[in-house]
Amino acid sequence: MPDNNFPVLQRKLLRWYDHHKRDLPWRGTGDPYAIWVSETMLQQTQVATVVPYFEKFLRALPDVRALERAPIDKVLQLWSGLGYYRRAKNLKRAARKIIREHGGRLPRQYTELRQLPGIGDYTAGAILSIAFQQRYPAVDGNVRRVLGRLRAVSDQARLRVMAAALVPRSRPGDFNQALMELGSLVCIPKDPLCDRCPLAAHCVAAANAGQPERGCSRREMKFTQVIWPLAIIRRRGKILLRRRPDNGLLARLWELPGGVCKPGVEPIEFLGQELKPIGVKPKRLKPLGMVRHSITYRRIRAPRYCIDCDADAKISLPSRDWRWFDADAIRHVATSSMTAKALQTLPS
Repeated sequence: MPDNNFPVLQRKLLRWYDHHKRDLPWRGTGDPYAIWVSETMLQQTQVATVVPYFEKFLRALPDVRALERAPIDKVLQLWSGLGYYRRAKNLKRAARKIIREHGGRLPRQYTELRQLPGIGDYTAGAILSIAFQQRYPAVDGNVRRVLGRLRAVSDQARLRVMAAALVPRSRPGDFNQALMELGSLVCIPKDPLCDRCPLAAHCVAAANAGQPERGCSRREMKFTQVIWPLAIIRRRGKILLRRRPDNGLLARLWELPGGVCKPGVEPIEFLGQELKPIGVKPKRLKPLGMVRHSITYRRIRAPRYCIDCDADAKISLPSRDWRWFDADAIRHVATSSMTAKALQTLPS
């Protein structure tokens, strides 16, 4: 791509962005903290899903100091349902580092940003360009697809060099967001809308319509089918949940008792072992139907079983990580999305 094409591409893309960008809450602020939170939430998550979580999170924790002071369970509760919970824990860890080492302000240097938990090359570039108007590229999947099609390039190092060279000195944050927006709305993975693209006249893929594309291939994720039975144990209008360990999948989230069932093991048999510490007999569990869910590469089928215990039934909880919750209060604690889904349709 000749250097003298850059100003033309920049002008065309920014003009398109000014007319077609979506009205998103994080685009109405120059607050580095809000931009950092939004970019973290947007990792591997669709924009429409992020919007209400972003607004709720900022209302509850409006700045770095509020995030640093908040208990991790509060942070996880605000994140509950958004998935990829390590992002929330990294936000909390990074906030502590920002308070202790940077005087409560998000650093403006690339190397210092990259040392914060959860901030990789893309997020650092997004923060620097959008919040601080510095000339850094922000290369996510959308940007790789747009630039790969534009010049039929698949080499990741070449794509990054191209992205860095394209970012203008004026409005670098808007330009990076424009590339991402173009990939999200127009230059989509399948059947791109080339007739709506402001860069179509400069694009190799558009000029060779119907030819195999380079630079925009997507790795096919291999999914694992999982059986994950769940036990809904009710007593005196309350539901029994347990909290997952501090590390690993869905760390510290509250969930219905259950887990991944090994091949060849009946779900009811598995739940019997899971509930043995609290003395609940599996033969008393009644099937309630299946819910389906996904966690990263796992495609989960979760058969639900329910038991209504007598009001005077003695159930000894083995640790503080088992707790009874009022049904209405569960939505205010950090639960896994699968647990929330499993509790949506319960018979009275």
